[in-house]
This record gives sequence, C-alpha cells and structure tokens, in this order.
Amino acid sequence: MIGRLRGTLAEKQPPHLILDVNGLGYELEVPMTTLYRLPSVGEPVTLHTHLVVREDAQLLYGFYEKREREFFRELIRLNGVGPKLALALMSGFEVDELVRAVSAQDASALVKVPGVGKKTAERLLVELKDRFKAWESVPSMFALVPSDSPGGTRPATPVATAENDAVSALISLGYKPQEASRAVAAIDAKGLSSEELIRRALKGMI
Repeated sequence: MIGRLRGTLAEKQPPHLILDVNGLGYELEVPMTTLYRLPSVGEPVTLHTHLVVREDAQLLYGFYEKREREFFRELIRLNGVGPKLALALMSGFEVDELVRAVSAQDASALVKVPGVGKKTAERLLVELKDRFKAWESVPSMFALVPSDSPGGTRPATPVATAENDAVSALISLGYKPQEASRAVAAIDAKGLSSEELIRRALKGMI
C-alpha cells in the first residue's frame, strides 16, 4: 500500500496531477479541496495517498491532509459510494461542511452534488450519521489556506486556459458540460487561476 508520497509537482490538470518522486511519475486524482492548496508546478509537496486496485487498473488518490484521506476512506466504505462519488462530495464540501450537513440531516445540500439523487442523499445521511459522530468533536484542520499566504491561490494562468481547465474539472466530477460551462462563464475570470475558478464555480453550484 502506498500511504504517502513526497516529491515535485510535475503536472497539474484538475483533478489529475503527476508527482515526480525521484524520477518516477505518480499519477494521482485529488479532490478540489486538495487542489486549491497545492503549490505551483515545479515545487515540492507531500500528499497522503490511498491506492485502489481493480481488475483493470490501479488508481491512486491524493490528499493534502491525513484527515482528508481518512474521511475519503469513511465515504467509500458505504454501499454505493465509489471513489468518484466520494471525490465529488469532497470537492463540493469541505470536510467540516459535510459533517455539519450530515449532523443536520440536510438532504437538500447533498442532492446538488452530481450523482446524488434524493433517495441516495437520504440513504447517505442515515448511514453517515453514526459514522460521523466522532468527526464532530475533532478540531478542524481543514480551513483553506488564505490566498495571500505562501500556500494559497496560485498566480493566474491565461484566461482561456484557466476557463477550459475549470470546465474540464467540473465535467470530471460529474457535472454536465452545459452546467459546467454556464457556471464558469458566470464568473469574471480576469486575473483568476483555474483553481480559483473551480472553487467559485463549485460554490455557485452546491
């Protein structure tokens, strides 16, 4: 099992990235809440990882904090929740936001996530309620890094490239192309990086 990787961020194409570890490139998929906190390409980073082995593939998922990875593992233990849906949930909500939604049994929040209908949301809330009781008492370590800090929002990329990357990332999470395009088009993209565009688009959709 690969539990942690430290290397240089070689490529970043939301939600996928490649981490160069001593010349070996590991391809990972990350939730958007991890993506927002990544350094620029070419800089070092450490990610906590979870490996999923299937008959046709070995998939590696990366998380900025160990707490995020444990949360991901809780989600994929549930019946009907695979890695893709878990990443969609974690991309739309910070860990503490999702814990609060479960605590309040707020199905209306979950149904905004692609792939989650009313019945699925209600089932998830029931199954997660007991599992998440322990998370409610855990101090939050998941506040997003302020944009003016060293690990915050990255320098903006050209507008067209940033918009295309943001739309592609939203589609990969399960949103329809038209929804993704509308959400990104509704944002004033001038001077914004793809990560910030994704963040704002998701906040407008969830």
